[in-house]
Amino acid sequence: MLRDLSLSAVVAGVLSALINFAGPFLVVLEATRAAGLDAAQTASWVWALSIGNGLCSVVLSLCTRVPVVVAWSTPGAALLIASLGGFSFAEAVGAFIAASLAAAVFGLTGWFGWILARVPAPVLQALLAGILLPFVITAAGAFATAPLIAGGIVLTFFLGKRFFDRYAVLAALAAGLLLSWATGSFHALAPVMTLGGPVFTAPVFTPAALVSIALPLFIVTMASQNAPGIALLQSQGYRPNDRLLVGSISAVSAALAPFGAHGINLGAITAAIAIGPESHPDRARRYVAGVAGGLSYLLIGWFGGVIVAWFQAIPSETVAVVAAVALLGSALTALTGAMSGDARTGLAALTTLAVTMSGTVFLGLGAAFWGLLAGSAVHLVLARRPARQDGSR
Repeated sequence: MLRDLSLSAVVAGVLSALINFAGPFLVVLEATRAAGLDAAQTASWVWALSIGNGLCSVVLSLCTRVPVVVAWSTPGAALLIASLGGFSFAEAVGAFIAASLAAAVFGLTGWFGWILARVPAPVLQALLAGILLPFVITAAGAFATAPLIAGGIVLTFFLGKRFFDRYAVLAALAAGLLLSWATGSFHALAPVMTLGGPVFTAPVFTPAALVSIALPLFIVTMASQNAPGIALLQSQGYRPNDRLLVGSISAVSAALAPFGAHGINLGAITAAIAIGPESHPDRARRYVAGVAGGLSYLLIGWFGGVIVAWFQAIPSETVAVVAAVALLGSALTALTGAMSGDARTGLAALTTLAVTMSGTVFLGLGAAFWGLLAGSAVHLVLARRPARQDGSR
């Protein structure tokens, strides 16, 4: 590994982990509040997610030489905010275990890969683009609230792309931090929440919790996280072993569920930072970013109180714009792949992109699920329509 070590890959991996704590982390905290957890249980929840992410990222990246970036299920946490009411935490833990075991079965048996293989590649790439682009577009709003910071980050990034490509994201981050300090935009440090050790909760399995929590959590995690995660790796030229990745990660998630882990899965949004070309021009050396990101999660899991508090003191505009420029390469690759098919496949991909970017939530399921379903349905309908003999559609 030492010969493959590079500063750009390490920075990309660390950045992917830290940005996960800047925004998605708050969704997890809100879910813990919805569950009515005390401080120790909340700390255990975050500990379990961080340790699970870290172990899976490090081990799988080293074993496969692929930049495997593991994250918690942010859509799943958002789902829990609305669905945990009326259930005890023990029932919720039982649902977490059931959802993770179902994901492990789908992964290890190859059912998940079988389903993905029947979805056209442009549709999967459109799904990924639909997830990434809103983060890039939303970051443009920072020019209205913090023009100096946003402008400085973007200018530094593109100058970096011109003169020192591999370190453009690092330079953009440094510029953002410097400008945030110079303009007095850092927030006051929040009270530090000590992220201690695990607290075990014995699971209780009830039909109501399995239907209301486990089933939608399983669907959201597979469609909104694991499917885009596999698509992201494929978009960068990797051939990921979906059985190994989804199966093993989901098994670890099930093992950590009694300590609060609601869902551990392949990363999609922040993972693009570590997997994309900004990490390293040579994709064979990008696995270092997965290792660096995993080690960051392990460090934060045990000593995260101070780190998280410091990182959350950074202005939201700085975090958003740095994340946006770091995601540009992966978003471009996904868009290019989405439009790479013929007219029929292009319509299916465009449908996927539009629905996914809409942010639609229906029946408790997010836009990524409906985008994938809508695009696949359009492709199925158009594929069954015979082409005219003159070759026109």
